[in-house]
Parts: sequence; C-alpha cells; structure tokens
Amino acid sequence: MKSFLALAALTVLLAGCGSSSGSGPGEVRLRMVESLTSPERTKLLKSLLADFEKTNPGVKVELISPPLDSADQKITQILQTKKDLDVLEVRDHTAKSFSNNGWLGELPTTEWSGWAGLTDLTQKKAVEVGGKPYLIPYGFYQRTLFYRTDWGLAAPPKTWQELYEAGKKMTGGERFGYSFRGGKGGADYAVMMISAYNGEALNPDKSFYLKDKRTIFATAEAAQALDLFVKIFKEASPPDSVSWAYPEMVQGFTSGVTGMLIQDPEVIKTVEESGVKAWSTAPIPKGPTGYAYQPVGYAGWGVTSFTKHRDQAVKLVQFLSESQQSIRFAKGNSLIPISKQAQSDPQFSQGAWKAYLEAQQDPKQVITIRPVDYPGWSQFLVDSDRDVQALLTGKKSTADVLKAWDAFWTDQAKKVS
Repeated sequence: MKSFLALAALTVLLAGCGSSSGSGPGEVRLRMVESLTSPERTKLLKSLLADFEKTNPGVKVELISPPLDSADQKITQILQTKKDLDVLEVRDHTAKSFSNNGWLGELPTTEWSGWAGLTDLTQKKAVEVGGKPYLIPYGFYQRTLFYRTDWGLAAPPKTWQELYEAGKKMTGGERFGYSFRGGKGGADYAVMMISAYNGEALNPDKSFYLKDKRTIFATAEAAQALDLFVKIFKEASPPDSVSWAYPEMVQGFTSGVTGMLIQDPEVIKTVEESGVKAWSTAPIPKGPTGYAYQPVGYAGWGVTSFTKHRDQAVKLVQFLSESQQSIRFAKGNSLIPISKQAQSDPQFSQGAWKAYLEAQQDPKQVITIRPVDYPGWSQFLVDSDRDVQALLTGKKSTADVLKAWDAFWTDQAKKVS
C-alpha cells in the first residue's frame, strides 16, 4: 500500500512539474531530474538549461528537483514507470542498479567531438559500470587535507603517523587536532588508512583486495592502521566526534574546534565563507611505504533507455559536458572539473585547489575503484559503519573488526569469481 501511495504521489509530482499549456506544435519537451539538489545548484543548472534552449530552438527542458534526502528514491520510482523522463543525474552508487534494471541508455564517446576534451579520469569513470558509457561525469569529489596554518603546524603532515603526532600537539583545552568522522561514512576513513598501510601490495582495480588476492583486511599492516585510527580518535579528536558525519566534521573545522580536516573540494567554499583566514590544503597523508589510496566520488548526466527524444537528450548531456558549461558547473559546485581546459584555469591551479592537482600528478597518490560491483557492497556500507562505532566505544577490538571484514570480502570474492 505504501509503495502504491508513493508512486501515486510521484505521478502527481510529475504531472505538476509539466507546463500547463503542454508542448507547442513541433516542440520537443525534455524532462530532466537532478539528485543532489540545493537552491543554488538548481538555479545554476536552470541557467545552463536556458542556454541550451537558446542554442537549440524548438527544444524545451523541464527540470525536476526532488528534495535532497529522498531524491534517489524519487528517481528510482520515476524510472520504474518507464515514462516521461529523458535525462537524469546518475551517481556512482546508483549507476550499477540503474543499468542492471535496463533504465540507462548508452552514450556516444569517441564519435562525439567533445570526448577528446575530457580528462582521462572522466573518460575512465564514464565507462566504469559494465564497460559501457552510461553517464558523462560532471565533476569529482576527491579528498584533501585542510589544515590551520596558525595553530603551530610548521608543515602539513605527509603520513598518517605524522597526522596523529601533529593532532596530539594541537589538542588542548577547547581545541582538538583533527575532525574525526566516527558516524555515518566513518568506515571509509578506516579503509583509506588500511589501504595506505598495505602500500604497493594493494590492487587499485579491486581496492579491497591485494595483488595476491587476499583482502586488505588480512594483513598485519591493516591492524597497524586500524590501531592508529583509534588512537587518532582518542588522543587528537573531540570525544563527540564518535558520532560525527559530514556536517559535523566540517563544522568542527570552520568553527575553530579542530585544526585538521580531510574532505572533498566542496568544503573549500564553505571554509572560505566561514571567516577562517589562516588555512591551507595538502594531499591526503600516506602510509609507511609512501602510498595513499582513495576512490573518487562522482556523478554525471545520463539518458534513459526509454526516452522518446534520444537525439535531443544526448545532445543535452553533451552540451552540459562541454568545456564552457562543465567548467562553469564545476566552479559553482566546488567540483574537480572534467575538462582538460580547466587545468589552466586560475581557480583550479592555484590556492586551495592546488593540492588536488598535486595529488593527481603524484604516482603514489593512487585513485582506486570501489568494489561496487560486488553484491554485498551496500550491506558492507551499513555493517562497517556499525563496526567502527563498536570499535571506538570499546565493544569490539581491532582484531574483531578486521576478522569480520576479511571474512565478508573473502566471501564476496567467491560470489563474483
């Protein structure tokens, strides 16, 4: 009954979004839905769509902007109806399910003139799911280290051990060295450290596995990393960061409670607007053998497999992905851009953004591929966050957590072999 009511409500939403006068004679009306909605972002996107309409007379684009908290659920419900949707926002964690259900159409790549202007990372991620181009990314979220330059830190820490030591020195009174993430998404930071400690033995294409096919959680290095993870929390972070997620850890840094933060580039704008003056960025810390590993978060634009206006829908995705439009969108949303031209743009080559370029040019700052193709990926996201909570509160040991994670991913390997 709940599913029926939700679908009925969604049908009303879609009907309400349409033009009351309908399409004019010979006019093509595209329906497009976004996921990561916010008032400023939607305003920028509508401006870009207006530019598309000007250059494509006879085509009108209607943008649907569901509330952020329920956007992916709404998009899934729309896709299940298989009608009245042409272009959609596809995220790294929805691409697999959308494609498996046959909801996404393939996009042109090398036969599109704009393909050559995309960065290598963009081209790689466009075809990451099943080797097929189901989306063109519009930008990337790659982590960097934010740090206060007026808290006695002579230079940014280059390793996790140095981050721990610097964090301890910065901790005292109402100040703490590090914005720890112990709540939702906290396990991702533990995995990042474990990956770094495994060093060259890790297989970047199967990031939870080593080159010898064992899991990254089965090694002595993994135990060293997870022990240090707990020490950073206990000795260099606010006690209440045991439950911090994204908003709280960022607020900890911008409010002057913490001196270091590891987060995505969207935080740059937040820090700039916070009033914090003395700060800078650096690539994320490395492990003992000089390697740092992290995936990049991303989303992009795709077309539905059932659109009745495929040519125009593809043209819209390509328009948004061209250098001028994509750079404008990246700037407005603090994203690592997809266009090669952006590398010479002052916004991305100087200041706080420079650390991202430095990381991309360092062969030991390695971008990995999340194991999203494994059937248990979604479940692990839930279980691992729960395990981190148990670890930080003393209910589980490092050995307990690593044993469980190793068993889980050993089993996953059997399911896809």
